[in-house]
Formats: sequence, C-alpha cells, structure tokens
Amino acid sequence: MRLIQYLDQRRLRVALVESADAVRPITIDGGTYALAQAAINTGESLEDAITSRLEDRLIDYQELVDERRLLPPLTHPDPAHCLVTGTGLTHLGSADTRSAMHAKTQVAETELTDSMRMFKLGVEGGKPAADSVGAQPEWFYKGDGDCIVAPEAEMPSPAFAEDAGEEPELAGLYVVASDGTPWRIGYAIGNEFSDHVTERFNYLWLAHSKLRACSVGPELLVGSLPAHLEGTSRIVRDGQTLWEKPFLTGEANMAHSIANLEYHHFKYPGFRRPGDVHVHFFGTATLSFADGIKVREGDRFEITLGDFGRPLRNTLQVQPELETTHVNAL
Repeated sequence: MRLIQYLDQRRLRVALVESADAVRPITIDGGTYALAQAAINTGESLEDAITSRLEDRLIDYQELVDERRLLPPLTHPDPAHCLVTGTGLTHLGSADTRSAMHAKTQVAETELTDSMRMFKLGVEGGKPAADSVGAQPEWFYKGDGDCIVAPEAEMPSPAFAEDAGEEPELAGLYVVASDGTPWRIGYAIGNEFSDHVTERFNYLWLAHSKLRACSVGPELLVGSLPAHLEGTSRIVRDGQTLWEKPFLTGEANMAHSIANLEYHHFKYPGFRRPGDVHVHFFGTATLSFADGIKVREGDRFEITLGDFGRPLRNTLQVQPELETTHVNAL
C-alpha cells in the first residue's frame, strides 16, 4: 500500500495510490496524521484503517500534481511539532565520499579519519542481535516541519549557501502515541539536501550544512520494507539530463539496521513527546557533489526508488539576499 496527501478545497486529505494515474480518497478529516492516530487509538493496523475507510471514487493523480495540490505524505497540524532529523555514514560505500570531503592533508594509510572511524563502528556493530543495542550512529538535526517542501515544489536554498546538493535516501515517518510510544507509519523517498561545500571546509560545520530545506514523498510506503532497493538520482537542466547515477538502499546495503537507527533516535525522552511527528533520514551513498557537479537555479532533482511509485521531484530555487539580521536587546 502507498498513500499520498493532498489538498481538497483547503481540506487536508489522504488517499490510497491505485495506479500511476489514479488515487482513491480515504474518508477521514486531517490527512495521514489523523488516519494514523485513529489506527493507534483503536488498536487496528494501518492497513485495516485504510481499507475500512476507502471511498468509491477515484481522483486523477496528475491533476493533483498539475494543480500543485500534492503535499508531503505525512504532516503535523502544527509544523513545530514535526522534527526532521537524520543519520549519516550508514550505507556501504558512503564513508569514502565523506572521508574524502573531510581529509585535509595526506595521512598514513593506517590512520583513520573520524568519518572512517564512525563508519567502521557501524559496520562492526550497527546490526545487533534482537533486543540488543548496537553502535551509535552519527546524528543530525535539519529543522521542524517548515523545512519540508512538497513534492514537485521548489527547493529553496539560502543566498548564503555555498552549495545546494541533493542527497537521495530513504526516510522513516513516525507518529508518537499519547503514551509516548513511537509508531512508524511507513517509509518515503527523501531528498535530504545539504550544503556539501560548507561541510567539506570543516566537518564540525556539519550541523550548519544540514540546516536546509528537504523533501519527502510523494508516496508513503505502508508495510514491510524490502531489504534491497535500487534507485536512480538524476539532475535535469534545461530539459536535458545533466547527471544521473544509480543508488542502493535498504538494510542489505546498510551498515546499520533500521531498528538500530530508530533506537538511537527515540531513546531520548524529548523525541517521545505525545502527538509529535518525526521524519528521519537514513543516509545515502550517492552524491552528485562527489562527481564535481555544481547545480544552479532551475535545475530539477529527480529521485526514483524501487516500489515507491512516482519519483520525488523538486526544482532548485535560490532565495534572495536578506538584510543582515540584528538582535535587539529588550
């Protein structure tokens, strides 16, 4: 099952994807968030909650796209209660790119960079046995729900940014129940979108480089996740493919298990606040930046992944210069 969210005369709606051309509305007010809360509160599975509320009519999928009514597949009524975070160095092969970015001088072959050391921890202990705690991954914060842009919408990059690079990856989407239990609603394609030049200058600027917009969707995959997923990341400029590369994700291609990444995120009480939504990126191993690509305004990012339906597409938009922000004293 795959879900989308959309606007219907300013009402937030959720629908089941029937085909590449049509979606079937689900009878509930409040979109995916309300649907998930209903399933949690009644103790039914999300699949059952969907099936019991399906409408008879179909809606044209492309019309939603053309009319710009398509939304991220899970949102919170108050964006401040949606936390967007992620983990890096989780995928086999990803350490090479990150280590090269962070290396400043030649070192002995036996010496590990911080990136390689973190990656090695994941390879050795990122997939613990059931009910065991594995290696702690890298972790970062991107922002609240306001940093998520809808599929097909413009991806804003601040004027002060040094780079505006895509990061094609898998994202987990969660709702925290009233008793503080996190529930995974499903998975979606994600473009985590970062400033790789800023990060490369000094890896201690990683936190700065991640405070950018991102996008997820358009479809939310409900149910089990295939262990092996093959996707394609593409940049289109003036109607022509500027860069294209395949990427792999899913646990078969990761140093960490999904459960281990989830544990090390939700172990913090502040991330188990009842009612909150979480969007968590699981990392990538493929970047156009690593191939020397410099994107510019108007370039379109396109990410396609396995069984996730329509691609996630966003067009880069460079924001205008802002006046210097002054802090006033009261």
